[in-house]
Amino acid sequence: MQANILTEIFLPVALGIIMLGMGLALTPADFKRVALFPRATFVGLFCQLILLPVVAFGMLQVLSLPPELAVGVMLLSFCPGGATSNLLSNLARADVALSITLTAISSMVTVFTIPYLVNLSMEYFIGEGKYVELPVLKTMLQIIVITIIPVSIGMLIRWKFPNGAQRSERPVKIASAVFITLVILGAIFKEKDNLAGYFVQVGVITLLINVVILAGGYLLGKLFRLSHPQRAAVSIESGIQNGTLAIAIATSSLLLNNSQMSIPAAVYSLIMFVTGGVAVYLYSRNVMFDKT
Repeated sequence: MQANILTEIFLPVALGIIMLGMGLALTPADFKRVALFPRATFVGLFCQLILLPVVAFGMLQVLSLPPELAVGVMLLSFCPGGATSNLLSNLARADVALSITLTAISSMVTVFTIPYLVNLSMEYFIGEGKYVELPVLKTMLQIIVITIIPVSIGMLIRWKFPNGAQRSERPVKIASAVFITLVILGAIFKEKDNLAGYFVQVGVITLLINVVILAGGYLLGKLFRLSHPQRAAVSIESGIQNGTLAIAIATSSLLLNNSQMSIPAAVYSLIMFVTGGVAVYLYSRNVMFDKT
């Protein structure tokens, strides 16, 4: 994905709007829920922040990729859950409150972890001295500007105008999903001549990572005796990544400025809509799952 007006201007603006929508759905109680439901929150954060990067790294040991694409896969795995996960959790009749909590906390945590982990990945896959290091403080500030600040503004609006925020919550969620789709499709259209090659390069590994983490999140939740709605929320939250953020970090001229590293996130974002739709269908009907 070449850096252009789409990735330099529209992408950060769209991401900010998406995160504003997420903030409209948040209240301080969502963060307190960690203490009320520590087991479900722990399982969800473990899957999102630890299991997903481990699965991605393991896949890269089996399915070798060019160094920059491998870093792109790891960058995607370090990003928080996407705002779309909350909408899909609602459609899947999952625990939406848990999904919102996991999205909010993972978004806060990854502000600090992404810069360090991406630099470690570049050192491992590309080699020391052969890459431009991701500026830690600048990356943190940019992530804060396009994620944390819009979320905070959304929460403030909900606090000041609760009725209006609640009425607009669902339409904004749907609009956010549309925004994500337009951003991804716009970026893909820009590179339509290379699309087949991108899927050949990273299609298999991104599909495997997505399917493994969707299934793994549900099974781990079952191991920890979470309810079906909680397991469904953990699964969807783990598998629906903020690919928009990964693309923004990879293509920004202020950060990585590397179009190759955005390819895995773009392909994954397309795949996860399909697999996420299947997950929604299965979880909402409790197909092949028990009622506990």
